[in-house]
Amino acid sequence: MNTINETNFKFPQQKSVYKGKVREVYNVNDELLVMIASDRLSAFDVILPRQIPFKGQILNQIATKMMNDTADIVPNWLVANPDENVAVGHLCEPFKVEMVIRGYLSGHAAREYNAGKRILCGVEMPEGLKENDKFPTPIITPSTKADNGEHDEDISREEILAKGIVSEEDYLVLEDYTRKLFQRGTEIAASRDLILVDTKYEFGKTRDGKIVLIDEIHTPDSSRYFYKEGYKERQEKGEKQKQLSKEFVRQWLIENGFQGKEGQQIPEMSDDKINEISNRYIELYEQITGETFIKANTENVLARIEKNVVNFLNGQ
Repeated sequence: MNTINETNFKFPQQKSVYKGKVREVYNVNDELLVMIASDRLSAFDVILPRQIPFKGQILNQIATKMMNDTADIVPNWLVANPDENVAVGHLCEPFKVEMVIRGYLSGHAAREYNAGKRILCGVEMPEGLKENDKFPTPIITPSTKADNGEHDEDISREEILAKGIVSEEDYLVLEDYTRKLFQRGTEIAASRDLILVDTKYEFGKTRDGKIVLIDEIHTPDSSRYFYKEGYKERQEKGEKQKQLSKEFVRQWLIENGFQGKEGQQIPEMSDDKINEISNRYIELYEQITGETFIKANTENVLARIEKNVVNFLNGQ
C-alpha cells in the first residue's frame, strides 16, 4: 500500500514550503497556499513512525465537506480541491492560538479533572462531573499554536490578551466563530447519530484583513465524536463511550507505555494495527459524511498529486 510520508514538490511560482505534523503547505506566489494532507499520524505531538493508508485523503475530504457546510456562517480560506489529498486556499496570516471548544468532559479535560484540577485555561469546570459527562454549556479552552513539533500549551483568554497574542477585537470574533461552528458541527453530527464532543478550530487573516477559518475542521484528528445511541446508558453504567476519533490511538499508546514524554519509546505498530486504524478512519468518514468512502488510486500517489496541482495552477 503506497502511503504519503512526505512531499518535496517544486510547483510553478512556489515561494516556500512549511512542513507540519501531518500536512505540507506550499506558498504559491504569496497568493495561494497548497495544503497536502499526508498519511502521517501524530499523537501527543509526536509523529509516529508508520503512516496510515488513506488517512490524508479522509482528513482532506472531511474538512472540505465541513467547510462547504459551514461557509454560510463563517468564511473560510478554501478555493479548490484539485486532488483527493489537496486543498488550495488563500494565503493567510494564522493566529498563534488554536480555539479548542469542549461540550463534554473528555480527553485532556478529563485527565486534568481527574487529577483534581477544576480550572482549565481560566475556565471553571463544575464539581460532580464524571468523565464524558456533558458540560452545562460548551467551554472554550485555547492552546498556543506550537512551532516545529513542540507541544501545544493550554492558555487562558486573559493571558492571550495580556500578552498581545491576539487583539481583543479579533479574539471576540474568534470566540463567536468558534461557538457558531461548534453549534453547526453538533447539528451535523446529530443528523448522523453522532455527538460532537470537542474540537479545535484555527483561523487566519487574509491580506485584506478578513478573519477566516483555515486548516481542517471536524475531522477525526481535530475532533472527538461519540455514538449517540447508547450514550446515556453507558454513562449511567460508568462504561467507556463508543467513539470515533484519534483518542483510540492515544489510549492504545498509553496502554503501551507512551505519552510523548522524554525517555519513552514509541511502541511498534503491527500491520494489523495499522489496518485497524485505517478502517476506523474510513468508518468515521462514512459515518460523519453519510457517503461511501472511495479510495483514490495510490499506485503513483506523488505523481498523481503533482500532476493535478500543476494542472490547477497553470489554469489559474
